[in-house]
Amino acid sequence: MKVSILAVGRLKSGAEQTQFNRYFDLFNASARNLRIPPLGIVEIGESRAATPEERKEDEAAELLAKLGGQRLIALDEAGKEVTSYEFTAMFSRLRDEALDVAFVIGGPDGHGDALKAAAHFQLSLGRMTLPHGLARIILTEQLYRAVTIMQGHPYHRG
Repeated sequence: MKVSILAVGRLKSGAEQTQFNRYFDLFNASARNLRIPPLGIVEIGESRAATPEERKEDEAAELLAKLGGQRLIALDEAGKEVTSYEFTAMFSRLRDEALDVAFVIGGPDGHGDALKAAAHFQLSLGRMTLPHGLARIILTEQLYRAVTIMQGHPYHRG
């Protein structure tokens, strides 16, 4: 199982990058015990198209071109909200089935229709709109939390 995050935009240096790196490193160290390779990160630039719809479609096409047969999970505010345990169960099933997975974070305008149609699952981190860097941090923390739950580690006390 390979796990990747595909994202529109780049993390800002400073606190945002520091927090992301913290959970990225923790995930990679813990995932190794489950024979999960290091987390892959693919970033693309925001589209410069004139309209939101054109930007979403441009970004969707570029993100889809970066996928290589991975199970696509689109982060979207209209997606399904899950608990950490439900997220862990989903992640564990993907690992047990040896499926590669890509979590995709769209640009400021959201995901294009082509990407939504290609998604195997649409996941919401909550009903509030989050900055993309913060969404990436929260996702990476939840990935770390999932591998610790899978190992019975006391990190998750929920």
